Formats: sequence, structure tokens, C-alpha cells
Amino acid sequence: MSALTPEFADRFDLVRGILPPGVPEAARVLALSLGLALIWLSRSLARRKQRAWQLAVALVAVSAVAHLAKGLDVEEASVHLVLLVALWRYRREFVAPGDPAAIRPLVRALAALGAVGALAALRVSDRMAFSDRLEEALGLLALALAARALYLWLRPLALRARQTPPERRLAERLVREHGHDSLAFFSLRRDKSYFFSSGDRAFLAYRVVNGCALVGGDPIGAADDVPALLAAFRRFAHDRAWRVAILGASAELLPLYRASGLRSIYLGDEAVVCPAEFSLEGRAIRKVRQSVHRIHRAGYRVRFVRPAEVTPELRAGLERVSHEWRGRWPERGFTMAMDALFAHEAGMLAVAEGADGQVGGFLQLVPSPASGGYSLAAMRRGKDTPNGLMESLVAETIEWAGEHGASELSLNFAVFGEVLRGCEAEPLWHRAARFGLLRLDRFFQIDRLLSFNRKFQPAWRPRYLCVERVIDFPIVGLAYLHVESLLTPPGPWTAGRDLTAA
Repeated sequence: MSALTPEFADRFDLVRGILPPGVPEAARVLALSLGLALIWLSRSLARRKQRAWQLAVALVAVSAVAHLAKGLDVEEASVHLVLLVALWRYRREFVAPGDPAAIRPLVRALAALGAVGALAALRVSDRMAFSDRLEEALGLLALALAARALYLWLRPLALRARQTPPERRLAERLVREHGHDSLAFFSLRRDKSYFFSSGDRAFLAYRVVNGCALVGGDPIGAADDVPALLAAFRRFAHDRAWRVAILGASAELLPLYRASGLRSIYLGDEAVVCPAEFSLEGRAIRKVRQSVHRIHRAGYRVRFVRPAEVTPELRAGLERVSHEWRGRWPERGFTMAMDALFAHEAGMLAVAEGADGQVGGFLQLVPSPASGGYSLAAMRRGKDTPNGLMESLVAETIEWAGEHGASELSLNFAVFGEVLRGCEAEPLWHRAARFGLLRLDRFFQIDRLLSFNRKFQPAWRPRYLCVERVIDFPIVGLAYLHVESLLTPPGPWTAGRDLTAA
């Protein structure tokens, strides 16, 4: 406000008489720029970032001088000095470290920015002629480099997935004893880190993406340890300037999340089939029944094998089908997908083989140990297989699960399934949202996945996304799409995971 309002005439005349020509005007522009920069920096200060504090101290000190130089604004300079004292007084509160890996690219960005500044200095001294367009291009380049440097300087600590052997064994034991939820086994992915309660009776699995600590599913373990675990993890994340989000949260734990101060939004529905109640009889499921009969007539048969029982020949067939299915796309999934086909011995593979013994398609199943159910982790089919193979394979897998006493079989997750299914009395915003989601179906197969799930007449289990603040939803949403590999373009430049690599 001070930079945009007129100066006191007597003070301004005094400054102009002491300082070289043009300095007061430049100081006014500098004061305005630094004021806007401090407003922008306040968010990082609120997240207690060490580097934000260091930058704020420098900006406040320079801004105080700028206010004196632009018109001897003692009042504004005094406010800046008070703020500077406050920043120094509470310096120990800013504990979130920056990312050490950002230093090297930061140096490169600053070097490039210095080179642009040198060219601008030559322009000012008339040692080099510039066209207007080149001058504008240099200005835009300097702005982009400065934004890049600020991003790198303030980027929070990036944590690579870390699992020590003792942590891994403890997590596996807790999943076996307390893994009631259908998402519990997915916490054993190798690209997640673990955070345990003080007594090692509960844990959660998370991954840090763009400053967001994304927790995959509900915490697992003794119920009375979960509230303290959640509170301790939030403190742990805040000390590193991470936003906390829970992906695929269950409806059962929503009261706990809300009591902890988290905000929730409906994310979609998980399709769950009860094998004991499933039947191929009746008109409603006739398309699945027809697919089963057609696939049987084509000579396909399904067998179920453990990962440890996979022969080299079978593994080669599974890898071939998986590569045909993926094409140039990266491996997708995080919340309800595993990171390997053969590394988890508790899993099961449902393999559809043709009359010639070649693999036509397969499903990967993982258990929900404490509930006696199974979850579908991966689904693949070859490009030359007949239509209906996957419907037939899922139907036979449901039958197999029933014969082995499974309480439920969790199929796929349908994003915003309630919106896509619709109803007669739905609000206008539901219809508008469904229109937009249907436009995205060609990229993400949202509606096609929902239609596939509906063929098996499942029960719909709602899942939620929980964050700490409403304004975190857009940033967390982008991190969620990234971790699920839904924002990764296809092509040979994509360094995607390969599910069959282990």
C-alpha cells in the first residue's frame, strides 16, 4: 500500500537531494515487489520451512531499506524492523528442512539468471543493441528462472520409499493380524514408507509426492492405537512441511478422521462381490453368462497358481500378456494395485489359457488376511483373445473364491461412481459433473470401468479422500493423479514401472 500511495513532499524532496537520480523511483518498485513476495512467502512460513524463514529475513531487511530510500518512510521501515525482530525471536519454530537434492539444480538456475542479468546490464550500458522483442524475451526468461529458483529453494524434503527388513516383517505381521480392510495388503508395496505407533501395534504406509504425504488406505493395527498414530504422523509430516492426505479412506473411520480435524470428500466406490451370493442364473447377469459359455467353447480354461509355483514358461506368457496390455503406457495404480506379480507369496494368479496352452489373460489377487477375502490387484488380457475373456475370468475367480471360503472379492475402484450411476432426483451439479467425467472417459476409462464392475452386481463400498485443509484438495488431487500414474503421457520417454519385473 505504501508503494502505491504518494510520498510526503518534504521527505521525498530530501531523499531526492541526497540519493542519485532514479534511485527513489527504483526503490518504490522494489518495495512493491518485495511486499508482494512476502505475501506469497507467507504460506511457506506458515508451514514452518527453514528456507522460507531465511528468505523472509533477507526480504524484510531489504524492504525496510527500500522504504527509507523511496521517500524516507520511517513508519513502514519501523514495522519491517518489528517484523524482523519477531522472525529472529521465533527462529527455532521454523524446523522444516529443505530438499538437499534441490541445491544443484538451484545453482544452475541462479547461474542462468546471472547470465540474463549480465546481458541486461550490457543493454543498460549501451554496449549491446537489443531489439524490443529480444528484450521482452529476456525479461520473460528472467522471470521464469527466478520462479524456478524460488520453487527449488522452497521445495520440501523429498523422501524416497524406505523399508528396512525389520519394518517389513512387522508390517506383514500387522497386516496378517489386523488386515480387515480390502486395501490392507496394498500397504505392502515396496514404494511406500512405514510409520509405526509408539508401541508398534499399528502402522500406516505412505509415499511423499510433491510435498504431500499420501497415506494409502486406513491405518492398520490395534484400534486403540490408531488415533495416537494418526496424530504422531501429522506432527512428523508437519516437521517436514508435508501436507497429509489419506487416499481411499473407509467410511468406518471417517468419524475418527473428522474428529482429528481432517476434511473429507467422496472419491468413488469400490465394487465388492460376495461369492456365496453370486450366481450366473437370471436375466440381469446374462451377458456375463454368455461370455463364460463363449470362452469355454473357444477352449479356454482357468487355473489358479501361487507366485512361487510359476514356471519360467508361464512367467514368459504372463509377461507377454502384460506388455501387450500396457503398450506404451506406464504401470498404473497405487491405492488398489500391487507393484509386482511374483514378489508377494500370499497372492494368487488366475490364469486363462487357450487350447494351445498359451496365456490369454490373467488376474492377480491379494488376500485380506483378517477378513478372509481377496482383492483384485491387476487385470490383463492379450490383444488377440476373444471378447468376454475378462468377464469369464472374473466370474470363474468369484466361483473359486466361494469354493475356498472367501467372504468377499473386491473388484475395481470406480472413481465418482455415485455421480456416474446417477438417479432420478439427482441435483444439477451431479449431472454437470457426470457430463465432464464422461468426456474424460477416453483418457481414464472411468465409465468403462464402472460398466465392467456393474456386470457382476456388486455392493458399492464408498471411499474418501481426506486432507487437513480445504485449500489442500487441488494440490493433493494433482499428487494423487501423479502417484496413480494418471498424469503420465504414453511413449518411450516414460519411465514407468513394470509389474512383471519382480
